[in-house]
Amino acid sequence: IKLLPYLDLSVITASPKILLGYSDTTILHFACLKAGVVSFYGPSIMAGFAESGGMHAFAVNSLRQMLFETTKPGLVPPNIDGWTSEEQNWGDPDIQSKPRRLVASSGTRLLQGAGIHQGRLIGGCADSLEVIKNTDYWPIDDVWDSTILVYEISEGAPCPEQVLAWLRDYAQRGILQRLNGLLFGRPGGQMEIRQHAAYDAVLLQAFGEAGLTDIPILTHMDFGHTDPMMTLPMGILAQIDCGARKFSILEAGVI
Repeated sequence: IKLLPYLDLSVITASPKILLGYSDTTILHFACLKAGVVSFYGPSIMAGFAESGGMHAFAVNSLRQMLFETTKPGLVPPNIDGWTSEEQNWGDPDIQSKPRRLVASSGTRLLQGAGIHQGRLIGGCADSLEVIKNTDYWPIDDVWDSTILVYEISEGAPCPEQVLAWLRDYAQRGILQRLNGLLFGRPGGQMEIRQHAAYDAVLLQAFGEAGLTDIPILTHMDFGHTDPMMTLPMGILAQIDCGARKFSILEAGVI
């Protein structure tokens, strides 16, 4: 957020470049959004590209499709290789060729919703979104109309109760009511897998309290603070097929 006073959005608009990253980079994704430029929520140099033992095929394939193809990406394939949030010491050269242990993926979970819903992708790391809520970079109300919220938590693993409080604030601001869907990334941080269910529960609670039980919610998705992660083009039209538990990207992010 300390970069924001030094950004000239007119330069970003006039000469767009690929911005790729996640977590704190959420702040800069919203700067690109305000500048009218697509950006990409995905891997970073150390967390992603520098994966011990080599970058995961799921991450590579998603990245190539989003950044190097001008055709519509379409259906996002499932991650069948598993996922990890295992911590490693990046300063130890002996681990560079030792892959992290993968946990079997249970696949995307549909918490609620029916039918097919479309919307432009917006969002990022929940923790970082809180930082810009009261800045000029927070979108005005109608920008949220008919969007699909991309939402995940940092490796600091804010507790489910904190996430519930944040989402209640979204409801009070009228944002949840404007959404056409929500994608929730698999929780990061060093927590037991059984704890993931508590985050699903507070998502249902927040939307239920707001009377929004028809808005589709997909969870256990591969973006954010676990690896491998897909690359998501922010601002691009996407689709949730509730019946098939499928997620598709309907436009290219580059030309």
